[in-house]
Amino acid sequence: MRFLTRRRRSKAAKPLAILMALFAMGLLYSVASPATQSSAETASPEQIARGKAIFEQTCSSCHGLNGEGTSEGPTLIGVGSMAVDFQMGTGRMPMARPEAQAPAKPTDYSAEEIAAVAAYVQAEFGGGPQVPTSDQYSADGMTSEKLARGGELFKTNCSACHNIEGTGGALPNGKYAPSLEKTSDKHIYEAMRTGPQQMPVFAKGTLTDEDTREIIGYLQTLHAQPEQGGLHLGGLGPVGEGFWAWVLGVGGLSLVAVWLAKKGARAR
Repeated sequence: MRFLTRRRRSKAAKPLAILMALFAMGLLYSVASPATQSSAETASPEQIARGKAIFEQTCSSCHGLNGEGTSEGPTLIGVGSMAVDFQMGTGRMPMARPEAQAPAKPTDYSAEEIAAVAAYVQAEFGGGPQVPTSDQYSADGMTSEKLARGGELFKTNCSACHNIEGTGGALPNGKYAPSLEKTSDKHIYEAMRTGPQQMPVFAKGTLTDEDTREIIGYLQTLHAQPEQGGLHLGGLGPVGEGFWAWVLGVGGLSLVAVWLAKKGARAR
């Protein structure tokens, strides 16, 4: 006890105690925090080198050799591998020519080539969100309550642009919200997290992974429903139905009125 008392009075006691406390906090944090690995850390040097070769050949003319961006394309610094996976996976990139909005089309790259470019961008330019795993966007086993909640979330956050059934809609300046009917679950998740073009970014603080899974599950259920016959009317509900009722109803009455008028004129 006397030994500890003498040591406690030493000038080095307080700095040593602080260092020990910091060490203990760091040890506790390393144990309690979840282990995470970025796609750049898990990518092999060979994959990154392959991605670099593809990038320099097909992407650098618009985005710059260092990803700094040019007048033909935006910067890739800090965008992360998820944005690359979405843009290349949906065929939006590379663009044949500058347009108001990049349309989705069949991609010219294999999954391995896309993964290589995404790994290179993540490793070289760093930053943003990384390619998601299936448990982040898979809606398998959703209950009816969660699907209903996904419908409410979609109607609140997405339907203003994508339509109540996710069939897309027009936006200002020649742009549009694309249809989600043939978009994969993974690409829906990536679009929500990266906010391509006119789409806002839905960060995890706004919509959690569980929220996005519920929205995806709602869209899966909606698009799997069979057609019940008749005109689809774009899924616009009473607005579209009312429009066609007005056009056909008033138009039909107008034609009948003209026919009756001509018939009366001939009778005279």
